Amino acid sequence: MKMDVTIILGIILLGLLAGYLSGLVGIGGGIVMVPVLVLLFGFTQHKAQGTTLALLMIPVGIFGVMNYYKTGNVDVKTALLLCCGFVLGSYLGSKTAITLSQETLRKVFAILMFVVAVKMFFQK
Repeated sequence: MKMDVTIILGIILLGLLAGYLSGLVGIGGGIVMVPVLVLLFGFTQHKAQGTTLALLMIPVGIFGVMNYYKTGNVDVKTALLLCCGFVLGSYLGSKTAITLSQETLRKVFAILMFVVAVKMFFQK
């Protein structure tokens, strides 16, 4: 993909939106960035997911985490345990994802988002 000024600004704005939503409600990567990269920037599902996962390699959320930590809203032990599982899970999930067709992967992603949305909407 050729990166002209419009694309660069669009991607930066997407990162800003995803980062804002991540700090606000704890979402960003999968819920916001993947669909936008696919629908607006023409990424394949695989490329969108891989790119979004790559962003987690750098501590991009450190300032948001610091704000939550200062107010006592970070359970460090749970976060460390989640990290252990996340490392293995992301490896296994990526191995599975690259074996699926674009269409199948997109449908799995959409179903997951739908199920989560319905559950959250009707949860008391």
